[in-house]
Amino acid sequence: MQSVVEFDNVGLRYGTGAETLIDVSFTLFPGSFYFLTGASGAGKTSLLKLLYLAHRPSRGAIRMFGQDAVTMSRERIPGFRRRIGVVFQDFRLVPHLSAFDNIALPLRIAGILENDLLGPVTEMLAWIGLSERANARPATLSGGEQQRVAIARAVIGRPEILVADEPTGNVDPDMARRLLQLFAALNKLGTTVVVATHDIHLLNEIEGAQMMRLDKGKLSDPSGLLKYPARPLVLRNI
Repeated sequence: MQSVVEFDNVGLRYGTGAETLIDVSFTLFPGSFYFLTGASGAGKTSLLKLLYLAHRPSRGAIRMFGQDAVTMSRERIPGFRRRIGVVFQDFRLVPHLSAFDNIALPLRIAGILENDLLGPVTEMLAWIGLSERANARPATLSGGEQQRVAIARAVIGRPEILVADEPTGNVDPDMARRLLQLFAALNKLGTTVVVATHDIHLLNEIEGAQMMRLDKGKLSDPSGLLKYPARPLVLRNI
């Protein structure tokens, strides 16, 4: 099966300090769902930054969609990023745009006509329970509402890969399950999903999900730790 992401002995170092990620090797397959777990400071956010091309590794090889992501020219990176949906831990909503316009942003960037994006964005607002806040700007939304808008913005364009950093950290348990259902629905349409979380209770919410665990920058073998084993996560040189 053709992979969507391959890491081969990847290391990441910030400045002259110790490596944050150490010899990380794995392969992600299309249409799979992965939970990335680990203690605070284990390197989860750093790994996600490599996945959505915010950083280049200090060493090692990364291939995405069959292309070398390490030596890729800066001009090509924006095109690749449009294939990746990202839910940031700090939301990163555009402050002067309404909830509707924040969610619609990826569709507009992709050139979707206004008449064609009205339905999908309205439906997404209803799904996340914010139909009545469509015209609200981020500053007037609660943390949980901002999180929901950020998630809706990330999934509205049906990306090939969805990367989410603690996406349920600011919502109640019922909404957390609903948002995970949204991720699962997107996954069934073929999107590869990677969710970083410290909440191990989420692991049983998605049938077929697999776990990647980071411990002090190293990726450990998740064999046998999931209730619903699916297609294998390939770990190399661990």
